[in-house]
Amino acid sequence: MKGNGNHNARIGVYVCHCGTNIAGKVDVNALAEYAGKLPGVIVSREYKYMCSDPGQELIVKDVKDLKLNRVVVASCSPHLHELTFRKTTANAGQNPYLFHMVNLREHVSWVSEDPIAATEKSKALVKAAVLRAVWHEELEPRRFPVNPNVLIVGGGIAGIHAALTLASAGKQVYLVEREPSIGGHMAQFDKTFPTLDCAACILTPKMTAVKQSSNIHLYSLSEVSEVSGFVGNFKVKVKKYPRYIDEAKCVGCGECIEECVYKEGKYPNEFDLGLGKRKPIYMSFPQAVPSIPLIDSATCIEFKSHKCPKGCVEKCGDRNAIDFTQKVEEVELEVGTIIMATGFKTFDPRRLPQYGYGKFPNVYTSLEIERLVNASGPTLGQVILRDGRRPESIGILHCIGSRDENTNKYCSRVCCMYSLKLAHLLKEKTGAHLYNFYIDMRTPGKGFEEFYKRVLDEGVSFIRGKVAEVSGWAQSPAEEGKMILRVEDTLLGIIRRIPVDMVVLSTGLEPQADQQEVRRLFNLGCSAEGWFLERHPKLAPVDTFTDGIFLAGCNQGPKDIPDTVAQAGAAAAQCMAHIDKGFVEMEPNTAWIDEELCSGCHVCIGMCPYSAIHFDTEKKVAVLNEALCKGCGSCVAACPSGSAQQNLFRDEQLFAEVEGVLV
Repeated sequence: MKGNGNHNARIGVYVCHCGTNIAGKVDVNALAEYAGKLPGVIVSREYKYMCSDPGQELIVKDVKDLKLNRVVVASCSPHLHELTFRKTTANAGQNPYLFHMVNLREHVSWVSEDPIAATEKSKALVKAAVLRAVWHEELEPRRFPVNPNVLIVGGGIAGIHAALTLASAGKQVYLVEREPSIGGHMAQFDKTFPTLDCAACILTPKMTAVKQSSNIHLYSLSEVSEVSGFVGNFKVKVKKYPRYIDEAKCVGCGECIEECVYKEGKYPNEFDLGLGKRKPIYMSFPQAVPSIPLIDSATCIEFKSHKCPKGCVEKCGDRNAIDFTQKVEEVELEVGTIIMATGFKTFDPRRLPQYGYGKFPNVYTSLEIERLVNASGPTLGQVILRDGRRPESIGILHCIGSRDENTNKYCSRVCCMYSLKLAHLLKEKTGAHLYNFYIDMRTPGKGFEEFYKRVLDEGVSFIRGKVAEVSGWAQSPAEEGKMILRVEDTLLGIIRRIPVDMVVLSTGLEPQADQQEVRRLFNLGCSAEGWFLERHPKLAPVDTFTDGIFLAGCNQGPKDIPDTVAQAGAAAAQCMAHIDKGFVEMEPNTAWIDEELCSGCHVCIGMCPYSAIHFDTEKKVAVLNEALCKGCGSCVAACPSGSAQQNLFRDEQLFAEVEGVLV
């Protein structure tokens, strides 16, 4: 499969001003004039906005009138507009892969200071493109059918909303959640800002709807262990951990919990962040879905000594739902699209020991306060300190693990607002004097500023300054038995010492601890901070660079509940677009292997990150599966025999491009 090139090429070159983005540094008139003199160029034009309708119509007219068979557009990033101009040339009756694009904006004008040098560099790049275009070949995108089933990884509010959206459209959804119940962090909240709606009142109906939907197949206590395939045809293995209770037989009566040999809770309840206790057999919280208990094999006497009287088994009776012999199961699923809704974790304030978390018993994280003020929490909504007192003064410290050069430089977006919410709730429940220590108050959402004003009017004190440390060093009788907050009040310009009974650390949001492992499993990109990387921050905020996998919620970056729900809906819409179309078109820039040249060295097999190449033991050559190939070019670059080649990146095309730049 050697390309011969089209030496009768009739090429049209179009140079874009891009307003002043390009024309401010590059002499576009001189560039268009230069391009018109290059071999094979029939017409060369400059236009202010080539991506506009008039600019595209100009190309279509020239292709038809001048019988052009190649088009080169010199404008901005191909990442933004290559598809635009390919569609334009296709509308003119030309194969879209005979088009080539030159990036004058990001590669020249935006990185150049000298207009003369910028123009000369632009000439070299345009010449390279013209010489390369001669060797372009007609290619056709590949079509593959789309499996209509959808996998959603993560059962927080993002995963729940996406699942319900898809299920209501008649799609089959597999919802995988590694916790015993869906609900995520929102299930732990008491109220939501700025309206102070009950979080459970909003969330529970949606959780119940998941349980009742015949189109949603819920796998709780489960994790994805393997992913293979490609957009439209993913094969996924899910590891389902034992609950030791048969979900098909259990009716969720909870009598087994009452009959446990432990009459009171003994072990820290993970859902309450250790503030409450649970038994070895328990439900995470009253509204849990599935509403089925879980037996913790690490604390259950039956697993440790086999000497438990097993009152839970007797109470279950004929239902026989308790099964101590359950093992880890592996389920294989076939889906066409995947939504990642794996959520976030909160910053661990132990990394900042100056704030006393873990040292002083009455220093709490914001999420722990959510459980304390919750009516179904460990204290039934009563705010009682670990030493049994009711607080009379409380300090809320903003930006713990956010906007900090030593931890996370980014703003976590929700901390200011949930700090205001907690200030209101703590004031309401305790009557204590509240202090909010903030760097900047950020209230940009709908109703946020009004809520801030409401909390101000309630008598909460706001001190602009970051607390330097939390200590127990009393300097006066009034400070005895209290924690001392030392802070610079930047509005007054003084250092203050403020004694309080309780400290609340408003911890920021971070990527999940296993985000990197999950990234590799699903072949996703991550930002420098560790969040999953979207295809484009503005134009494709839910897409990823792996076709068919979409993002929803805080695994892509910190956001509040409304933004999370909106993104989940957008991800669901993207899945439906694939499903309803029925097929996906994939770029033809795949690799291929010339079996006559292949030496069977296996180098390409190890290099392929998509497992698209296998070894044919009969022919003794490498064989490539085009459906799995993503066109990364790793095998082409590594092949010692030159048998691996790639469409759109043929040797002849690359050599011609290099010649254009250098000669």
